[in-house]
Amino acid sequence: MTEVAFHFNAPDKISYACRLLRKATRQGAQVVVVGSSEMLQQLDVALWTFSSTDFVAHALAGADASVLAASPVVLMESVLEAPHQQVLLQLGDAVPQGFERFERLIEVVTPDEDDRSLARQRWKHYASRGYAVQRKDLELKESA
Repeated sequence: MTEVAFHFNAPDKISYACRLLRKATRQGAQVVVVGSSEMLQQLDVALWTFSSTDFVAHALAGADASVLAASPVVLMESVLEAPHQQVLLQLGDAVPQGFERFERLIEVVTPDEDDRSLARQRWKHYASRGYAVQRKDLELKESA
């Protein structure tokens, strides 16, 4: 069963995703990032520019199949064609169709009330289907 975790109080989804993806790829994880086209375009740019000393190898959906298979991070609007199913990083508003094929799902949630409200709906969706949902409060972590 997919391990589901919510990372609450991310000040900015894009910058948090960049740091999380850098950490995940350093640990050898393969990650599919799902979100809106606009969010994924912003993330694509940010992955090239967020650090002068780091590079997170990634590919956009629609790239050649061999490139997608070799990329540790793949940015997609839908996970149904995902080249690997280890970690799913969810930056969108709705429960991603096909999430249950992944070993792990990470939901990133900002302090914005609309984002939190949508996250509560997704949390209820997962919990009602028997997923043990974990909560990670980033605000508490930063103040510790």
